[in-house]
Amino acid sequence: MIELKYLSKTFQMKDGAVKALQNINLTIPDGAIYGIIGMSGAGKSTLVRCINLLERPTGGSVVIDGVAMETLSPVSLRKRRREITMIFQQFNLLMQRTCLKNVCFPMELAGVKKAEAEKRAMELLEMVGLPDKANARHSCPAVRSSASPLPAHWLPTPRCCCATRPPVRWTPTPPTPS
Repeated sequence: MIELKYLSKTFQMKDGAVKALQNINLTIPDGAIYGIIGMSGAGKSTLVRCINLLERPTGGSVVIDGVAMETLSPVSLRKRRREITMIFQQFNLLMQRTCLKNVCFPMELAGVKKAEAEKRAMELLEMVGLPDKANARHSCPAVRSSASPLPAHWLPTPRCCCATRPPVRWTPTPPTPS
């Protein structure tokens, strides 16, 4: 479960303070799918970045599964972030890698064994109907744009997925309890 408690974020600019988020209170139960909509500049991306503390809130708390994220040590925070998938409007495709290798990349960084990462990446590509693009370079529709169906940085089994602009053809399916 994700709980945002009186979450605020203020940016200090040379012209003064900009309050991007003010006292946001939100509870998202496990398995729930929420959409956050608003005009450009409304703070949607800031809110998503605050959930995993890529952006530090100036006030309030982000609690995930009973743990206040802002209280974690840097090592513990990195570990928790591996359970939270973030999908941003920009993409960061490594052009020298194939589509499969781009999907594998974050798993490699997380220490997942190569065979396991490739197996999971193929499962993800198959899930969105793109197994034939696994060896494609420079034209990987699965990870190339915000209109693609697959988050390029999905880890093997994320507990939480937050998106600033979810892929158009991507339909999130809550995990099946094991």
